[in-house]
Amino acid sequence: MEPKKNPKANVSRNSSLYFAIGLALMLFLTNYAINYKTYEKEEIDIGMIEMEAEEEEEMVLTEQIQTPPPPPPPPAAPEVIEIVEDEVEVEETVIESTEVDQETEIVEVEEVEVVEVEEDIDVPFSVIENVPVFPGCEKEKSNNAKRQCMSEKISKFVNKKFNTDLAGDLGLSGRQRINVIFKIDKTGNITGIRARAPHPGLEKEAKRVIGLLPKMQPGKQRGKPVNVPYSLPIIFQVQD
Repeated sequence: MEPKKNPKANVSRNSSLYFAIGLALMLFLTNYAINYKTYEKEEIDIGMIEMEAEEEEEMVLTEQIQTPPPPPPPPAAPEVIEIVEDEVEVEETVIESTEVDQETEIVEVEEVEVVEVEEDIDVPFSVIENVPVFPGCEKEKSNNAKRQCMSEKISKFVNKKFNTDLAGDLGLSGRQRINVIFKIDKTGNITGIRARAPHPGLEKEAKRVIGLLPKMQPGKQRGKPVNVPYSLPIIFQVQD
């Protein structure tokens, strides 16, 4: 006898789908079985926290003591004003007005005498009209001759009076130069001596020698005596 079979029934048609579903179900069950844990039923003491009522602390209230303000200072005693009788008579100064009117007499002013004040004028030796005259140069007539005579006389005087051994005593050597400036005032005296040298000792010696110059006839400008500045260089060689 031949078995009857429905031609439309194909069992292997969905076999792969069923296999996949079954495999997924088995994996799920296996995973659940592995991770499943069991615990013994025991009493678990979680502890008890006793909350006791806090005792309320008594608050001590402090009161701020207010000090009374200091008493006001006593009032100052009134000043006693003593009335003194004025026994001294004071003379009042009266200032008269300087304004004049038509009736005021005008005082005639006499001739005013103009007094010329003599000023100290310095005139350079090179441009003065009448040069100072050194003693012994009076016989010279021209200014140039008097200038030359005066220069020669002063040079001889300085060479004679100057202490040439001073440079050696001071430890100086070689050529020494001293610049001296002085004035021949309107009376013919030597004033305002200044000196400049490599050593203070030389300056002091130069001032001493120039101060020994004799009195001269003063130089004149426009017929009046004037001050005449004079410059004198002193140069000497120290022998080693």
